[in-house]
Amino acid sequence: MEELYKTGVVEVAADWHAARRLLREQCFDGILIPSVVAQPNLNGILDSIRAMQQITQGVAVVDSQQNVLWSNEQVNKWAGCENAVGLNVYEALGGGEITSGMKCPCSKTAETNRSARCLFKTPTDQFFRLQTSRIDDPAIDDVEILVFIEDATNDQRYRQKLNAVHEAGVELSNLSPEEVFQMDVQDRIELLKANILHYTQSILDYDNVEIRLLDQGSGELQPLLFAGIDQEAAERSLVVGKQANGVTGYVAATGESYLVTDVNSDPLFIQSFSGSQSSLTVPLKWQGVVIGTFNVESPEVDAFSESDMHFLELFVRNIAMALNTLDLLVAQKTNAAQKSVEAIHREVALPIDKILNDAVNVMELYIGHEPEVAERLRRILRNARDIRQVIHKIGQDLAPAEAVPSGVTVQRHPLLAGQRVLVVDSDESVRNDAHSLLERYGCIVETAETGGEAVYMVRNTVGSESYNAIISDIGLPDFSGYQLMLRLQEMLDTVPLILMTGFGYDPGHSIVKARQAGLHANAVLYKPFRLDQLLDVMETVLKIHGGVTPA
Repeated sequence: MEELYKTGVVEVAADWHAARRLLREQCFDGILIPSVVAQPNLNGILDSIRAMQQITQGVAVVDSQQNVLWSNEQVNKWAGCENAVGLNVYEALGGGEITSGMKCPCSKTAETNRSARCLFKTPTDQFFRLQTSRIDDPAIDDVEILVFIEDATNDQRYRQKLNAVHEAGVELSNLSPEEVFQMDVQDRIELLKANILHYTQSILDYDNVEIRLLDQGSGELQPLLFAGIDQEAAERSLVVGKQANGVTGYVAATGESYLVTDVNSDPLFIQSFSGSQSSLTVPLKWQGVVIGTFNVESPEVDAFSESDMHFLELFVRNIAMALNTLDLLVAQKTNAAQKSVEAIHREVALPIDKILNDAVNVMELYIGHEPEVAERLRRILRNARDIRQVIHKIGQDLAPAEAVPSGVTVQRHPLLAGQRVLVVDSDESVRNDAHSLLERYGCIVETAETGGEAVYMVRNTVGSESYNAIISDIGLPDFSGYQLMLRLQEMLDTVPLILMTGFGYDPGHSIVKARQAGLHANAVLYKPFRLDQLLDVMETVLKIHGGVTPA
């Protein structure tokens, strides 16, 4: 030891606090603590340091300038050096930018002594989740901040792919009114097939694809589109069946997804392209009924995972919806009457809603001040609603039931007939779909884009024009679903509210709060929902809140 002193490689601290200052200023290969030196809870401190060195989560102590004073091995590994002390904590992670959360959690914690969080993205698309807490030690003059760092790359990539799959699904059938009006059925089929293949290859990264549709009458699985599949395999005759029809026939028969990790050991597998080593097949379902199959294959063994199955199952929900929208289930043209009805609802429904929205907004300004103006606005409301009813009656007279594809059974919901429904959502496609889906069952649908418009619509709709059900997204531009419920409770004795949310996401706990405030436990829809789920929730709310007796 005396020789080490002479070489100048040993620093001596008078006490533990002095040692901490030295540790902040320099890097040491080891710490020697004579047994005669008594330090409070020293063993516990050393045990904690050892534990933090072993965990896979990054741990660092930084100063008020975000420079590293101490770091565990994981942070050093991310920094690509033996010791990250002295580096800026963000630079140690590779540099980049904060994408969400607190702009700079270290500075925020230093200023407020409160814990803070952020999500940090590096130029190489690696994500880190940081959480900061201030270290309170009277013996230390400067600010010290404890930073916990978690590699969130896989989680973020999963979320990004989930969002991309959802957006792609929406875009599949997101045709403008002009496109739909000008295209015939076959053109729309070809466009949908091109979109399906594009998103399958670009987002899901599958090159060998085969989609078949089920003929409900014959049980045959007829090819809709294929890419990277052998021509002979694409033209192969398959029917619904657990035996002798490969994985495709089995999936169509059971309605369950099927993962083949190695085709050489799977008894059901029938090769669709030369060199296939693994496959994933999921059922296409519409309203709970299998309408086809979606099959992808790979030249690699074990190329697909449970995660791939989850993404593909989400994607095919939207494919099934798009197929139904474009009448691919029966591959026949809709008749002229059906096209007329669709065009009327598509072109007129939302503009009439805007007239209603504008009228109630202006009415709020004149009520109590200009009775004559307010009465004229009420007349505009009545006339707009009369126009909607005339259009609805014309649609019924044009016999839309005759345009229903053959083999499709239309369920009747007499409880919905004559019910007045307000749908509140900033997404125009949702408001448009509300008209097309609910009006076919006899509902009288009106829509609003914001919570404020919804409040005005309810306040200026009384008596027989009152709404029997109000369906609202939980994330409106101005209100949450919970806030909308509170405002409606100020005007209504009971609020027949149904809340919608996407993928079960409820950042402000709006649904939980609304349930505590009286929202029925079953009055929640998770997007994307099936039509039967919407109808079931509607009927539940109407029964609870006493909807009008159908005419």
